[in-house]
Amino acid sequence: MEDLLTRLQEAVVNGEPELARALAIQALEAGIAPLRAIEQALSPGMQLVGARYEHGDYFIPDLVMAAEAMKAAMQVFEPALLARQEQRRVLGTVVIGTVEGDIHEIGKSLVATMLSAAGFQVHDLGVDVPAGVFVDKVREVGADVVGLSALLTTTMRNQEVVIEALKEAGLRERVKVVVGGAPASAEWAQTIGADGYAENANEAVDVVKQLLGVQA
Repeated sequence: MEDLLTRLQEAVVNGEPELARALAIQALEAGIAPLRAIEQALSPGMQLVGARYEHGDYFIPDLVMAAEAMKAAMQVFEPALLARQEQRRVLGTVVIGTVEGDIHEIGKSLVATMLSAAGFQVHDLGVDVPAGVFVDKVREVGADVVGLSALLTTTMRNQEVVIEALKEAGLRERVKVVVGGAPASAEWAQTIGADGYAENANEAVDVVKQLLGVQA
């Protein structure tokens, strides 16, 4: 069984979605609890991928394929978790999306995947998301963190629009806001009143953990 989990982790690290799906099915057939497989194979695998990216050994395409492999395995494990009425330990609830006017997906999706692998409940709103949709989702799920992505200088202003909308809705004090994307910076985050800035997906996990006081 340990060998099966090791192979599953390697499938994630190597970015092999079809193999990850097949191994996830094998794991369930072998009697491995889905929660164990997630915590001992998928999550460590994504952490290793993030570390390799940070060290310059992996690049964006490697992250994308690893994320696809994890998603493929999770599609197998999630129904099994529900059937067994098992739940992962949730570190916090995150609402994430690319702001209105911007349709860039990859960076935001990588952050969502890494946060999910780290143990956060993630609600990915997609791209071109109006401020009001962020506000409604934060209220609906009681989010702890909002992640705002923008890849264009023309749309990064909408990160500030979302923050203002959260203030107007009376939600700003209860939720942390993290911004990211090519034109964003720590200085930009401070200027618009965000709580944090992350340059990449791995850093985003660390920033969210720090903001929520979660032990790394």
